[in-house]
Amino acid sequence: MTDPRLNYPATARNRDAILDVLRVVLPERGRVLEIASGSGEHSAYFAPLFPDLTWQPTDLDPGVLPSIAGHAAASGAANIEAPIALDVTTHPWPISDADAILAINMIHIAPWAACEALIAGASEILPADGTLFLYGPYRRNGAHTAPSNARFDRSLRSQNPNWGVRDLEAVGDTAATHGLSLHAVHAMPANNLSVVFRRHA
Repeated sequence: MTDPRLNYPATARNRDAILDVLRVVLPERGRVLEIASGSGEHSAYFAPLFPDLTWQPTDLDPGVLPSIAGHAAASGAANIEAPIALDVTTHPWPISDADAILAINMIHIAPWAACEALIAGASEILPADGTLFLYGPYRRNGAHTAPSNARFDRSLRSQNPNWGVRDLEAVGDTAATHGLSLHAVHAMPANNLSVVFRRHA
């Protein structure tokens, strides 16, 4: 039988740095909704380390769900739910509640409307003080934070003009309009950021 698991090298490079932040910002118990789980490697790595959290992986592309399920099975973790297809721009979402939402390397590889929909959806299903965690490259104060990010931005836009490295301030402004406040920004390896929002009480 063919192994359905996909493997993305970037996952292994960034997961431990992300884990350090998640240990600080995730709740002790509850449900974590992962948006754009991709291969499923992140959920398979993180979930066993947070046994009191239930992990719900999702992706826009139904074709990667077998990979997510395969990695979950291989992890041996009992707290990973079956992956489901989720398009953040389709309302309502198939998940009605979550205590934290993660979107790793998503909003720059999607139209801006997807970022807006992600934030709007998060504001609907997160409880008071619930966490929205975003990871990836950002522009700050209208400028790239490193030449490598500028090159990456050009590469993204050459593939799809609706993609691109987002302005952190624009993301923050959008979040504010949906009742989410910027809680913390963590500098990460390779000129990325972990950005943490909290839903207002």
